[in-house]
Amino acid sequence: MSRGSDPENPAFIAIDLGAESCRVSLLNWRADQPHITMVRRFENGPEDHGSAGLRWNLDRICSELDRGLHACAELAPEGIASIGVTGWAVDYVRLDKSGRPLAPPFCYRDERTQAAFKAVHAIVPATSLYGQTGVQIQPINTLYQLYADKTTGVANSAPWVNLPEYILHWLGAPRIAEYTNATHTGLIGAETRQWSGEIFQALGLDLAAAPKLVSPGTALGPPRDDLRRLPAFATTELIAPACHDTASAIAGIPERPGDWAYISSGTWSLVGVPLAHNLRSHESYSRGFTNLGAADGGILFHRGIPGMWLLRQCMNIWDSDRRWSVAQLIEEARRLPAPDHPLDLDDPALLPPGDMPARINDQRKRQGLAPLPTACEAAPHYANLIFHSLAHRYGVLLREIEEMTAHRPHHICVVGGGSQNEYLNALTSAATGLPVRRCSVESSTLGNFALQWARIEQPSGSLRPQSIADKVSALAEVQIV
Repeated sequence: MSRGSDPENPAFIAIDLGAESCRVSLLNWRADQPHITMVRRFENGPEDHGSAGLRWNLDRICSELDRGLHACAELAPEGIASIGVTGWAVDYVRLDKSGRPLAPPFCYRDERTQAAFKAVHAIVPATSLYGQTGVQIQPINTLYQLYADKTTGVANSAPWVNLPEYILHWLGAPRIAEYTNATHTGLIGAETRQWSGEIFQALGLDLAAAPKLVSPGTALGPPRDDLRRLPAFATTELIAPACHDTASAIAGIPERPGDWAYISSGTWSLVGVPLAHNLRSHESYSRGFTNLGAADGGILFHRGIPGMWLLRQCMNIWDSDRRWSVAQLIEEARRLPAPDHPLDLDDPALLPPGDMPARINDQRKRQGLAPLPTACEAAPHYANLIFHSLAHRYGVLLREIEEMTAHRPHHICVVGGGSQNEYLNALTSAATGLPVRRCSVESSTLGNFALQWARIEQPSGSLRPQSIADKVSALAEVQIV
């Protein structure tokens, strides 16, 4: 171990960026037992900048993270071995010559990608992109955002870096792209596992502006000088874990390789299975499945659909009349009968922020169904419809996975905030015919810590999957407080 004050009991910091909340957590040891503390948690969300689009408040995010880091330094006088960052994919920061943001980064939900989506496919058909990358064709992908930059006057040659890796860069690391997160851009060749020069060239994107690719668990050097002046950070290493939060979350599941499926249940729901190799068939393309890098070098083969985002958007509308909690809505929904028809969760109208109850009713009207009442008191009916619709879709997707992969899972591991929803878990089990295992709400944090720990113990070479699994097992029962 090259850094950190105690090779037997190192302390670590995990930064987890979320589209709705961000967290700074500390792993240290008490009486030789691992202890995880969520030191700082703060709400997050895109801000409407009018004609400038939907943006993330990067200054606020960094300010809150800085407070969390300083609090960790006070709680870990023994010294912190490393810091790792995970977050949501596809969004990025354009940098000036000094490495500072040119502007607040766009949110993937900004409408600018709609025109870019069509323009890109006029040059490179969607089927060709999928064949080259294996990535689900979605307007939110970095590919379409970069093309939108090009067509709206943003400097095409300005260096960019995805958000989790930007935070590492802000902390003092060089500008890099960690592989699991880079696969979400739609710009990584499935066979080469490198940036696709063919796609960059076809679309007139500047390959020189892309960051250098690194593997999960890469050590990136010490933090910036002002942090190193704090005793706790004197010998700290910055590490790129699996920077995409889903890759870290799946890495944080305490399961050996085998016949299990996963649902990452949060703002988005991701339903899939780990595979050794990518699957780019006509069926996987037409059904919207994606192949994304896993922390162990394999593939996460899954389909993404809107998840608890739907309920959160509804709650934003109801809060003006009555402040429902998620727990209250779950309990009230339990008492209701099954809805008459599930939602079409692939409806693009459900993706942007806004009046979700109205959009749900618009869809029901198009389906020839009666709209739900709009009064705030009807909130449990919307929650019940959302929960049943998610479970129904999970069942459909898992059956499709079995057809395409001949992979019949024995059980489902659910990670993320939605794993706490036992009503949804019961509906999922009924819809899929499989037992549901509730894993950690903060599985991405556990995976983040596990990869850091494995790297600190093995300073060079490729991380051994068994080493990562051993660290996950050691942390699996630790409660985050």
